Amino acid sequence: MNTQFTFGAAELRLHRWPLTQPNHSLQAWDAADELILEQALPSITALQAMQQTPVRLLILNDAFGALSCAISAGVQQVMQQYLVQDSVLSQLACRYNRTQNNLPDSEIVELTSLDALPQAPQLVLFKLPANHSYLAFQLAALSKVLTADTQLVIAAKAKDINRNVLALFEQFIGPTQASLTIKKCRYITVSYQADLARPQLTFPIRWPLDDTHFVMVNHANVFAREKLDIGARFFLQHLPSVAAGSTVIDLGCGNGVLSLQLLQQQPDCHLVLCDESYMAVASAQASIAENLPLQLAQCQFVADDCLTQQANNSADWVICNPPFHQQAAVTTHIATQMFKDAKRVLKTGGRLRIVANRHLPYRLQLEKLFGHCQQLAANPKFVILESIKRS
Repeated sequence: MNTQFTFGAAELRLHRWPLTQPNHSLQAWDAADELILEQALPSITALQAMQQTPVRLLILNDAFGALSCAISAGVQQVMQQYLVQDSVLSQLACRYNRTQNNLPDSEIVELTSLDALPQAPQLVLFKLPANHSYLAFQLAALSKVLTADTQLVIAAKAKDINRNVLALFEQFIGPTQASLTIKKCRYITVSYQADLARPQLTFPIRWPLDDTHFVMVNHANVFAREKLDIGARFFLQHLPSVAAGSTVIDLGCGNGVLSLQLLQQQPDCHLVLCDESYMAVASAQASIAENLPLQLAQCQFVADDCLTQQANNSADWVICNPPFHQQAAVTTHIATQMFKDAKRVLKTGGRLRIVANRHLPYRLQLEKLFGHCQQLAANPKFVILESIKRS
């Protein structure tokens, strides 16, 4: 894996997170990060020359800390960076990379996707998210804190900048245009229009779950935002029957749909709902609160890097609908970490049950890790797999 990032006079070592990333062709930055930095550093220098106080810099969606680290390394004066991320993994990567490069933490204010943005930032660095609902959410939030003096530096891969994306900027910020393609990426230039008639967004959204009395609650950056995804739909048909008093971990819980069904089947169980997305965890908590409020006290909601915060030998069941991508990269290493963490936290005799796309090599992984794996069900697209932790 390429970890040596050179930008101007700055020499940095940047790692993706988790550090066990097996795909050595991936790196912690891309050409869009480089384009943003090319515009940002001269703007910061000019702002610092005009004032005595630290520049207020807002950074949105810095996947592994490349923007934050390069700015800190390339700027001599102290800045105030507000770093907004929905992903626990992104936060951990940024912290790790700053520490490894001896960059100060004092200038960083970490914000989650659910926190209010700082008022009147002087410079905004915006790496576009892939999720257009989340993009609209962030643009709506930005429109409330920008001023006529705020400078925006926005870039993304050229293939991700289309008419719909530009229309969102027009609707929420002001007149917008995209640059020609540079290194397979493009800039977006937008002029803030204070008196713009902006759309009114309603987040989180609510939608009825088919064939149930449940209403699901989804924040903007949650997978399958307005309907049940087909993997979860198949898993709902094959959830385990858990005993009263069992501890069940819903790993990668999303909006909490699997936990809702388990709580309905077994009201006397303890649930731990974990996800690396702050918006997913908030969605799951809201879904339980809205549909089964009496069981809310039996649930713990955790934003986590897989099951890092869970104790060894503490769970009777782990259920999981694992991802096979991280950011824009297709990879199974997150699922692999999920399986290893599940084995660690399961009690002897505890069970891991997952739903997976048929083409993924998860059965072989589970057989190697647990010593066995049973296929419980299958359809043309998915399989249900289960492994037991033995002594």
